[in-house]
Amino acid sequence: MSEKTYRIGEAAELLHLKTHVLRFWETEFPQLTPSRTDKGQRLYTEEDMTLLRRIQQLLHEQGMTIEGARRVLEGSAILDEDLPERVTAVPDPTFMRMIVREISGVRRLLEKNTLPGAEITPGRG
Repeated sequence: MSEKTYRIGEAAELLHLKTHVLRFWETEFPQLTPSRTDKGQRLYTEEDMTLLRRIQQLLHEQGMTIEGARRVLEGSAILDEDLPERVTAVPDPTFMRMIVREISGVRRLLEKNTLPGAEITPGRG
């Protein structure tokens, strides 16, 4: 038994979108590649429909830009669950190690109470 497919009109109707929106999203999201009939009609699979629903959620419900949604779908950014409308870049491991070293250095300075030009006692503001 072959997988269920949807023509562009059917897919657009299910998503409550116009067909031109689906055609535009095809140009913006490389993951979206519906198959085509011999006559060139687009056929969306259930996997394509899932991707379309995710794009719709990111753009319409989360209010993201196309670039932000593209980055989330590519995995180069993640949604911040505490702030669903915000996207956070996936941290670079090298950058994260550098940040940890910097924070550790500041912590050592605070623990020694040796910040240059300041008299800071830990625990007092």
